Amino acid sequence: MKHTTSILLFTILLLPIFISSTSLNVLRINQTLKDGDTLVSANNEFELGFFSPGSSMNRYVGIWFKKVSYGTIVWVANRAAPLNNTSGILRIDNKAISLFSNAATNTILWSSNSSRFVKNPVAELLDSGNLVFRDEKEVGFENFVWQSFDYFGDTMLPGMKLGMDLVTGLEWYLSSSKSVDDPSPGSFVHRMNTHGYPQLMLWKGSEVHARSGPWVGDRFSGSPVPKSNRLYLNQFFFGQNEIYYALHLLNESSHTRFILTPNGNLQFLSWQDQNQEWTTYLTLLASDCDQYGHCGPYGNCDISSSPRCACLKGFHPKIPEKWEAADWTDGCVRTTPLDCGHGDGFIKYSGVKLPDTRQSWYNLSMNLEECKGRCLKNCSCTAYSNINVLNGRSGCLLWFEGLMDIKGFTEDGQDIYVRMSGSELGKSKRSRVKRMLLISSPVATVIIALLILYLFKKRKLNREGSLDSKEEENLDIPSFKLRRIASATSNFSNDKKIGEGGFGPVYKGVLEDGQQIAVKRLSKNSRQGINEFKNEVSLIAKLQHRNLVSLLGYCIQEGERILIYEYMPNKSLDSYISDKEMSRLEDWPNVYNIINGVARGLLYLHQDSKLRIIHRDLKAGNVLLDGEMNPKISDFGMARSFGGSQTEANTTRVVGTYGYMPPEYVIDGIFSTKSDVYSFGVLVLEIVSGKKNRCFEHPDHNLNLLGHAWRCFNEEKLEDLIDGAILELSIQYEVFRVIQIGLLCVQEYPEDRPDMSSVVLMLSSKMALPDPQKPGFFTERKRHETDHLKSTQKLSLSSDFCITTVRPR
Repeated sequence: MKHTTSILLFTILLLPIFISSTSLNVLRINQTLKDGDTLVSANNEFELGFFSPGSSMNRYVGIWFKKVSYGTIVWVANRAAPLNNTSGILRIDNKAISLFSNAATNTILWSSNSSRFVKNPVAELLDSGNLVFRDEKEVGFENFVWQSFDYFGDTMLPGMKLGMDLVTGLEWYLSSSKSVDDPSPGSFVHRMNTHGYPQLMLWKGSEVHARSGPWVGDRFSGSPVPKSNRLYLNQFFFGQNEIYYALHLLNESSHTRFILTPNGNLQFLSWQDQNQEWTTYLTLLASDCDQYGHCGPYGNCDISSSPRCACLKGFHPKIPEKWEAADWTDGCVRTTPLDCGHGDGFIKYSGVKLPDTRQSWYNLSMNLEECKGRCLKNCSCTAYSNINVLNGRSGCLLWFEGLMDIKGFTEDGQDIYVRMSGSELGKSKRSRVKRMLLISSPVATVIIALLILYLFKKRKLNREGSLDSKEEENLDIPSFKLRRIASATSNFSNDKKIGEGGFGPVYKGVLEDGQQIAVKRLSKNSRQGINEFKNEVSLIAKLQHRNLVSLLGYCIQEGERILIYEYMPNKSLDSYISDKEMSRLEDWPNVYNIINGVARGLLYLHQDSKLRIIHRDLKAGNVLLDGEMNPKISDFGMARSFGGSQTEANTTRVVGTYGYMPPEYVIDGIFSTKSDVYSFGVLVLEIVSGKKNRCFEHPDHNLNLLGHAWRCFNEEKLEDLIDGAILELSIQYEVFRVIQIGLLCVQEYPEDRPDMSSVVLMLSSKMALPDPQKPGFFTERKRHETDHLKSTQKLSLSSDFCITTVRPR
């Protein structure tokens, strides 16, 4: 009896523990959900409870995956109203689900805000990930009083609608989070636009960032033709009461989700059981051609062409100077105005992503011929196309005003008919006649072709070999004769060559007065064109700082493009960063002097020079060392200058070197002074570790150098990061501090990175340093055997190469 009593007492004592740790399926009016308790869906697919995102200490109520990818958040209730402690509770009444700051007060941080009275209210988490508020005795979707699927965060799950209820005005849309640590609404919103023919558009604030294109029957225009799959089914519903896009799973055991990332990229992810990871199935911003209006009105963006943008036939660049400088956003204008009612016709373009439909008219039942007639009758109509590409093509879509955001040409695109004046169409016909006449006269064709080739080469040679007189007047720097440079370098002898990159070779030379020089001779097929050459000459001529390389002059005779620099006897920093060469820098004070010198050089560019300059290609190969091992930043071919207080810009041409470019530049083309700060941080970590970021390998993981440094910092094992030669000759505290500064510079988000004035202050003082956040491009890499073989080879100067386009992974 005594033994039985003891067991009973023990069970009673444990009962509260089991109750508090037992997960519920539904929450009723007499129950509360405290921090630590959870709701779990019937089949354990999803779980609801309190959580803290990333490194944040704030508490939120959210829903996450439970059966797979445990902890991956898909919905947050109090996105903009976090709790700062664990005293929050969730409970329901007859009208709503509400989150209270604690049990003792009635302070509501978040509520589902239903106006309908529910007699037997329950909150239930479904296996779809949907949190619903309903009457317990009334089942079925139509009886939901409120559901979380109507109020998106940054994630869209199968079964959710992306669009609008035209009766109630309720809008279903995605909004990005500010960061992985802060789920409050960020800068980007992905929503259905119902002006003209409906289309999904991604907005950054009040500006369109990207768009999906209109729905054309089985997909959004410009998206790949869907292949038969057993994973999901696309649905686009266009009715009087609702317009929405939804995705439905065909296999209930699969898991997918759309996510709008903090930097504004919409990704469709699929869970892979075999690898236990999310893989990117589709992405909205796969290339720079996916950025809205990349080529402006009447411009076509073709990712397979160089340059990306081209005007449609019968159009020419609106501002030719900007077009030549790879700024295409102003687009194109008609060569010949339309003459309504006097022979206007159409040119057909196939395989394009249809343009922005906000200025459009549509009819779902018209055929293509009727559509053409309707367009001709309206003098403002600029183009027409079918809406539905299935079942023989049907529907009519008319555009008015400029055709914006055209992308082509692909097998997955649609046909569009662009309106042209009769005279332009006549030119096309006459051109065909001329071509036929030329074909009938082979001798004339050969003669004309040879003449054109000769004139083209002569014109190209003259263009590449000269600067405008105004440009030369503006350059406060001497021009060298080619004969003088050839003599100084023994006629560009291989014995004088001291390096070679993608731009061409560099030679050591000696002038007649004994002065040593470095001669940078751009090759004919150099990636640095005449614009970059002019840029480098004009920028460096105006810069004077002990940590910037001095440009002595230039030469542009006989088609040559040559830059003459002061000679750096200790070559570039790149030659020292390897497993065995860091000891050549002699001691830690010398290494520290190099790091500090590069920082001061960047500070001068960003803040103290006459023009605010962003280098855009800072790397070890572009830091030269003089006879006293003082660092000097070189190679300004990719630099950009700003005026006034401008600190940020957007480019249509992404250039730089893999491993040194920050995420916002690679993905969105946004560059700023913080881009150089990121590159500086990478350089600091490379110097201290003696390893290159891109080719870094470690037996315990597949992280790059940034990831390894972040891991060492968090595990307080920074000595594992430091090159042995430096570690032996240094004060560990100073090296650890420099590593922390480097990690602050490579943080993922530019607003978190310090500016160079702060970096110089950190390096020259003992001020307290903040803890860094996660670095950009902090990802595990999958390596194949061939990658390993390549990474073990010694890098040459050409291993760091410039790129003009980047595809996000």
